[in-house]
Amino acid sequence: MSGAGHRYFIINKPPDMVSQFVSSHAVRLLGDLDFDFPEGIHAVGRLDNHSEGLLILTTNKKVTRLLFQGEAPHKRTYLVKVKYAVSPESLDQIRKGISIRVNGGGHYTTSPCEAEIVEKPGDLLANGYEMPEYIPHTWLKITLTEGKFHQVRKMVFALHHRCVRLIRLSIEDLELGDLPIGGVREIEEAAFFRLLKIGFSPVF
Repeated sequence: MSGAGHRYFIINKPPDMVSQFVSSHAVRLLGDLDFDFPEGIHAVGRLDNHSEGLLILTTNKKVTRLLFQGEAPHKRTYLVKVKYAVSPESLDQIRKGISIRVNGGGHYTTSPCEAEIVEKPGDLLANGYEMPEYIPHTWLKITLTEGKFHQVRKMVFALHHRCVRLIRLSIEDLELGDLPIGGVREIEEAAFFRLLKIGFSPVF
């Protein structure tokens, strides 16, 4: 650890939980997890209420700027379950970029990204199990270097697919791995910065 005493964690955020510790609304909070977090902890790169998976928590307030507000883009990979079968043409559109609606009513064309259909999502899920369903659906693995508001959901919606599950698997080389839903793992500071591919300095 550095002299500043910062601490770094990842959690496997459950669905129906907001990415914060305090809210004026009656919602499930990060503090409801069975873990004694240090004072001054906050979430970096929040997931919306319905989304799941890798969420970073830290006492270091500079991480958000280094990771999401710098010039160098950082890859984020998601496992996405959508209704109905995704055609090769639609998959190609996701890869090349697609027009989505953004806040204010305008449109934005997404940057090219990596996308593939996943036949066995259980291999990537932390709990290794997915409830069977009788409505046709497709699992996609999508890697982005940008993060507009609800971007993944809007991308698949633009192709007439409703997102029914969204799980963040990794940010750069920092991976969810086998961390169970609701689980917490502390990451050593130097490894945290190395895996996220952001500059590390002990003066933080």
